[in-house]
Amino acid sequence: MSRNTINLVTGGAGFLGSHLVDKLMGKDEEVICLDNYFTGRKSNLYNWMNNPKFELIRHDVTKPITLEVDKIWHLACPASPIHYQYNPIKTAKTSFLGTYNMLGLAKRVEAKILLASTSEVYGNPEIHPQPETYFGNVNTIGIRSCYDEGKRIAETLCFDYKRNHGVDIKIARIFNTYGPRMLPNDGRVISNLIVQALLKRPLTIYGRGDQTRSFCYVDDLINGLIKLMDSKENGPINLGNPEEFKIIDLAKIIREKTNLDKEFIFKRLPMDDPMQRKPVITKANEKLDWNPLISLDEGLNKTISYFVEELNL
Repeated sequence: MSRNTINLVTGGAGFLGSHLVDKLMGKDEEVICLDNYFTGRKSNLYNWMNNPKFELIRHDVTKPITLEVDKIWHLACPASPIHYQYNPIKTAKTSFLGTYNMLGLAKRVEAKILLASTSEVYGNPEIHPQPETYFGNVNTIGIRSCYDEGKRIAETLCFDYKRNHGVDIKIARIFNTYGPRMLPNDGRVISNLIVQALLKRPLTIYGRGDQTRSFCYVDDLINGLIKLMDSKENGPINLGNPEEFKIIDLAKIIREKTNLDKEFIFKRLPMDDPMQRKPVITKANEKLDWNPLISLDEGLNKTISYFVEELNL
């Protein structure tokens, strides 16, 4: 009699992690969730607390842990500028030591491991849109470097463990993702604008708002992660929605959807804030048969509904 697959999800109480846990539990697999609750919340996992196939462990991935698992989904790391800049040394340690510890575990138990990397490895890109072959344009000493360079060294570790120890690695470079369970104070552009709009405050635009981003709804992203884990590909593979929007246009859409009657407030662009961000997803199309399906219009409606409830409006 075959046993269920045992999944380890680091950062499993967070925004992406909790959605991944939902998907894995829905497949009737076993899930062990690790989280230190820096940005994760237990409330994201209440549905599974009494399920015998689910286990929640309070743990910081910068410390080693011994478990018996089949798949490791390594999502642990603050991903929004406000949170990863709050303690930049801790962020760098999480990316390096956390990934080192999870790779060591994967090697010991012969588990597959997926690293949630980021489009931030491309820095402020000089190539647009960004293919996986682009090496990036990253400032090594800026205020975002703890995260950008942290994820770059995490990718390096993964491939060194593959070459030296034969570990089955998967690297997903995740572009801007949004949806329910984002934190109201995480400083990401969609949550920022929606929360300001629902609270009837003027919307804050950094720079002139002509910088661009591509926004992927969380359900699409999770489906992409699962397809990557179940594939023979190592990556890195871009996962994101290639539909590109100027921030000023995004703000206008949110203002209209929330019936906000306020002018924009323009502030200085933060240091090293990328001017363009758009994934080339040809590799994901061809290797994983993956495409994002949920439009920005549909995704924003769902996200706004979530924040209305979250803010008790």
